Amino acid sequence: MKAVLISGGLSMLVALLVTPLFIRLLVRKQYGQFIRQDGPTAHFTKRGTPTMGGVVIIAATLIGWCGALIVTGTAPSASEVLVLFLMTGLGLVGFLDDYIKISRQRSLGLQARWKFVGQGLVGVIFAVAALQFPNSQFRTPASTRISFIRDTNIDLAFAGVTIGLLLFVIWANFLITAWSNAVNLTDGLDGLATGTSLIVFGSFVVVGVWQFNQSCQFLATAGPSCYETRDPLALAVVAAAITGACFGFLWWNASPAKIFMGDTGSLALGGALAGLSILSRVEILAAIIGGLFVLEVLSDVIQIGFFKMTGRRVFKMAPLHHHFELQGWGEVTIVIRFWIIAGLFVALGIGIFYAEWVSG
Repeated sequence: MKAVLISGGLSMLVALLVTPLFIRLLVRKQYGQFIRQDGPTAHFTKRGTPTMGGVVIIAATLIGWCGALIVTGTAPSASEVLVLFLMTGLGLVGFLDDYIKISRQRSLGLQARWKFVGQGLVGVIFAVAALQFPNSQFRTPASTRISFIRDTNIDLAFAGVTIGLLLFVIWANFLITAWSNAVNLTDGLDGLATGTSLIVFGSFVVVGVWQFNQSCQFLATAGPSCYETRDPLALAVVAAAITGACFGFLWWNASPAKIFMGDTGSLALGGALAGLSILSRVEILAAIIGGLFVLEVLSDVIQIGFFKMTGRRVFKMAPLHHHFELQGWGEVTIVIRFWIIAGLFVALGIGIFYAEWVSG
């Protein structure tokens, strides 16, 4: 538990204190946000606001995590290293995307195929490595079984190890792509994605600590309600570091934002969310916990699909937060109400998680 508190507190302080320094650097180099012309006109005033703030979120997370390991004298586990690799790798893809947007002054960065290749490469390495590194009890960080609150009976390795590995890589990359794009779509208003991420990753601290206290590896008498997660406390430490980093960054990202996280931050946070859901064995439950992110993606899918079929739009603009913006809602009002919705989804997800344990 000490490691959880240290990682969260240290990463928050780093993000809070380093972000203004990073803002000055970006302003000096004139690395400002380019605003799309077809978006809400109120966003035009944000043109030139420093972006790529995800660099601070990633750095603060890594520093908080390393500090917790050093202070507690704990060796890093495979699970936490994998999540941080996924987070940093996707953050690098996002950084390249942001840099191209800024340097060429356009709303499009990396070409779609190269962005897909970058995300896919990082995702494949993560997925393959997640089925390696068995511990003394022969548990690997991930499982080929699809999980809800714990592993279900749906095993992707039903046709053999090779087929199982291939199907798991496809499944893991689907989750990675889905979550990274979900956070990316949500990052459209000051503080919206950062605050929502803070709430969601905070819930993974609760999940990790609870799984650690009820772990099949550590209980003297393991019952049917114990959890098979290999490194639950280590994952809680990483989740706490990300939560703290978002907390500190939100101070500067709240309306009116002094800095945006950019694709650097949104892809990194989405990757971390996917990694935590896979290694904590809560892949489907994560869709409830991160329900606001799911709503944002669904609004985009519905808008595109309905327009292609009928030539008409369901929303004034997608994703969902822009619809309410064009309805006349104030930006701060939308953000706060969406935070409330995000909190309700998290409460529902954690409630289901706890109720399943109580029911045995």
